[in-house]
Amino acid sequence: MRVMGLDYGDKTVGVAISDELLVTAQPIETIERERANKLRKTYQRIEALISEYNVEKIVIGRPLNMNGTEGERVETTRAFADELSRRTGLEIIEVDERLTTVEANRILEETGVANSARKEYIDKMAAAIILQSYLDLQTNG
Repeated sequence: MRVMGLDYGDKTVGVAISDELLVTAQPIETIERERANKLRKTYQRIEALISEYNVEKIVIGRPLNMNGTEGERVETTRAFADELSRRTGLEIIEVDERLTTVEANRILEETGVANSARKEYIDKMAAAIILQSYLDLQTNG
C-alpha cells in the first residue's frame, strides 16, 4: 500500500508518493493545465498514477489562511478532493499546508537548484512535504 500526496493549485497539482513502508515521501511529478477549471486530464493522470503505484489513500494540502481560517482556496481544493474521492473511491485526508511552498523553496535553494529551475520542482516538492507531514504524524502519533 502507498499513500499519494497532492498539492492542488490553480494551474498545477504537485504529486508525491510514499514508499511501501509508509516512511518517506518522494516527489513524482507536477501535473499542469492551461486553465484552472480544466480538470478532466488532471483527474485522469492522477487516476493513472493511483493505479501505477497501488495507492490506497490520498493526502491533500488544505490551504488555510495564515491565521488558521478557511478561505476561498479551501473551498476550491475541497471541491477538487470531493470529486477525486467520488471518481476513485479512495479516502482523502486534508493536511494543513501552510508554509509548504516556503519550505519547498528553502529545500531547493539548499540543494543548489537555480531560481529559474525551481518552478519545475516546487509543486511536487510541496506535495512531498505535505505527504511527509502526514506520514510523520502516523508514526509519531
